[in-house]
Amino acid sequence: MTSFERILLFVMVVAVLAHLWLRKNQPKSLVWMSGSLFALVLFLSAFLVPHVQSHSWAFMLTSSVFTATLLGSIMLYRLSPLHPLANYPGPFLCKVSKLWGAWIAWNGKPHVYYKSLHDKYGSIVRIGPNELSIIDADMIPNILGSSGMPKGPMWEGRRLLPSKNFNRNNSLTSVRDFRRHAELRKPWDAAFKPTAMLNYEGMLTARAEQLVDKLKELSRSESFGNIDMALWLNYFTFGGVYSLMRDGDIDQVLLKMKRGVFLPSVSQHIPWLLGALRAIPLVGSDARAYGKFGVEQAKKRAALDDSILRKDLFYYLLESEPAETKASKIVSSALLAIVAGSDTTSSVFANLFYFLLREPDYYRRLRAEIDVIHSPSDSNDTIDINSLANLPFLNAVINETLRLQPPILTGLQRSPVTGSGGKFLSADMFIPEGTAVLVSPYILHRCPRYFAPDPDRFWPDRWLSQDPNVVVDRSAYIPFSTGPANCPGKPLAMVELRYVTCLIVRTFDMSFSEGFDHGEWEKSLVDRFIMLKGELPVRLTVREVC
Repeated sequence: MTSFERILLFVMVVAVLAHLWLRKNQPKSLVWMSGSLFALVLFLSAFLVPHVQSHSWAFMLTSSVFTATLLGSIMLYRLSPLHPLANYPGPFLCKVSKLWGAWIAWNGKPHVYYKSLHDKYGSIVRIGPNELSIIDADMIPNILGSSGMPKGPMWEGRRLLPSKNFNRNNSLTSVRDFRRHAELRKPWDAAFKPTAMLNYEGMLTARAEQLVDKLKELSRSESFGNIDMALWLNYFTFGGVYSLMRDGDIDQVLLKMKRGVFLPSVSQHIPWLLGALRAIPLVGSDARAYGKFGVEQAKKRAALDDSILRKDLFYYLLESEPAETKASKIVSSALLAIVAGSDTTSSVFANLFYFLLREPDYYRRLRAEIDVIHSPSDSNDTIDINSLANLPFLNAVINETLRLQPPILTGLQRSPVTGSGGKFLSADMFIPEGTAVLVSPYILHRCPRYFAPDPDRFWPDRWLSQDPNVVVDRSAYIPFSTGPANCPGKPLAMVELRYVTCLIVRTFDMSFSEGFDHGEWEKSLVDRFIMLKGELPVRLTVREVC
């Protein structure tokens, strides 16, 4: 073997050693990793200079051999029996790189893709080099529950705001320490306790009545009552310092949100690339703009005098905060409140009315149930919000909508505590530290083991059936997640869903607009860790009451 060949062999050995080091020290920054590898290759290339008589050729040859060996070593290890997840089935591309997962996310249909994998491979699928997707309800307590795990690495890649805007340790969505999460969760829990809910009811009834009045006005407009129902439901749920139902979206708030969540939905699969992606002008501009928008709204709300306002969510978040830290505290929660508090609820509303209009017998049946306890001739202000929780078919319709189209389709990821060594998910399944586990409500809710028959069918009566052949396993029903990191706003969301659905159904006759292909609706749904939706064109007329 010549000295030239020995040097190349040495470069290959160093590349393999680099892989072993990187495997134990996962990179968190593309800049740091690239800079370190560049310096290493530059150093190694000096040994080749005497053999090729050119620094540039030596560097090119060294970098080619080093890169090919490094990537080859990574690929072979991830596909080999030595990998700790080698026994779990999954596609070749998923096992090799999370870049494939990022590509699936780019196309906006990861929920559909992952469901196809579970249909093929079973309840546990390897969807990344170090990630599993699991739809086994028995394991949910040890994944999401009180005995479960903290949030996984995808949350590092979801950050819309750079660290200079807020301390990640103040972000309820991304903090991985259980104790810190519990501290940050306290004001959220206080904001949705029963006594606090009384404050929201007045705000809810006023906004709901505003929505009904606006829809009545639109039903008499020149468009003959043809409206985009999804858009107006989004206007309704988006509160804060805006009044979209009155002014329209003059500041393009919804467009900013739709564009702003695109990058995080992709970068969550490759967190180490987030900084580089955010720096690319055409790629990162929308995320930066939406992050800036969130900061602006947070500062506006923090500057308001709470003594003249009703007690909203931010009142509780800031109740015990000193004045000098209010702005920074509210920034860390602003985008979470905007996205989780408005867009998720509007998605459930839109899907609910889509299903009811696709199955008009259910619409009529729901109206009949409402009419029994609230006469059609009664005004809306006579409706007892709390009484709606006792309407079986109304709640069955809501449950079935949340089952088929949960507001968070796939984004519940957890990972063992750092330094723990790993976690037992069941008596015979142990995952090592560094393994992420994804639980998809969308896929879990459509699994025939837990919901049968016809798990893909909209059938509210499954929630009311006493037939032993009808399977409804509530342990597998997690539209609001479950455990310590479940949705704190669930009580308010359920009240909103019942009350607004009741008002609209009892007030309007509705049907799809002429020419609308209702089969296109579900095709328009996109998973951007929240659900983005297309238009839902409906014909609206005020109900005639005899």
